[in-house]
Amino acid sequence: MELIFSGRVVEWRGPSPYYFVPVPDEESADIREVAAMVTYGWGVIPVEVQIGAVVFQTSLFPRNGGYLLPLKVAVRKRSDLVAGDDVTVKMTVSLHEPPAR
Repeated sequence: MELIFSGRVVEWRGPSPYYFVPVPDEESADIREVAAMVTYGWGVIPVEVQIGAVVFQTSLFPRNGGYLLPLKVAVRKRSDLVAGDDVTVKMTVSLHEPPAR
């Protein structure tokens, strides 16, 4: 499943700051439809993401019926992103291969 959406970088302050792009409601609904087939536990969803020229892999965090796309420091530095920036996200959700038992 490939999704393209725009969002604003937000900062969550905990013991250390974390940065996310909230996935819009419509795209979150699409992800929920396949969540059981793609999650590897705890509701997190593995994705490949492109913001500008930067491509990276991460996992979406479930939050209040939607999802948050985490932005690691390396991604933010390479993309020159700070809280409040608007970004366009191209994201691919792929089926997760369960670990061998």
